[in-house]
Amino acid sequence: MEPSTGDIELSPPERLAVLYAPRRLQALWEGFLLLDRRLADAARAGRDPLMIQLRLAWWRDRFSQPASEWPLGEPLLALLRAWDAERPALRGLVDGWESLIVGEDGGVEIGKARIEAVFALARLSGARPDETVRRAAAEWLGLEPAGARAPVLPRPLRPLMVLRGMALREAAGRPGGPVGDFLAILRLGLFGR
Repeated sequence: MEPSTGDIELSPPERLAVLYAPRRLQALWEGFLLLDRRLADAARAGRDPLMIQLRLAWWRDRFSQPASEWPLGEPLLALLRAWDAERPALRGLVDGWESLIVGEDGGVEIGKARIEAVFALARLSGARPDETVRRAAAEWLGLEPAGARAPVLPRPLRPLMVLRGMALREAAGRPGGPVGDFLAILRLGLFGR
């Protein structure tokens, strides 16, 4: 089993974003966000590149197997079991983090992998991954500047709108502070804008 990387938790805005997903989809969103954090921690700058590769190889090996073959006892893998049909997107996240830390691609691969993971989330949610979903994900990740109008996404992808909105607020210096953040999350979660 992969060595412990410590307790990884979602940030308060991420936890709130997950709550705006329909209940049946919350574990999908939580698993995706926690995996991305766990991989970021495993690939943390300053670690020995060989150790990074070993940690990431453990995850890559898991996502090369059907979920039914995953070891029991890893809470994050338990959350990700519903991703079984979309394991290639999870494996892509692993490869993206490895490219960012060990390679020299400047973050191109991790950006693509995160967008593909959002597309996988859309498919698992019964939503159609299209240009609007891609644009919202790219704006959330800071890969593209925000468009003049916020994209309109289906209800299962409401967490993406919250994450996008909070990233844009952070880039703008968080006008309104914590109260403004809470009101922005509430508005985005309820109305998607």
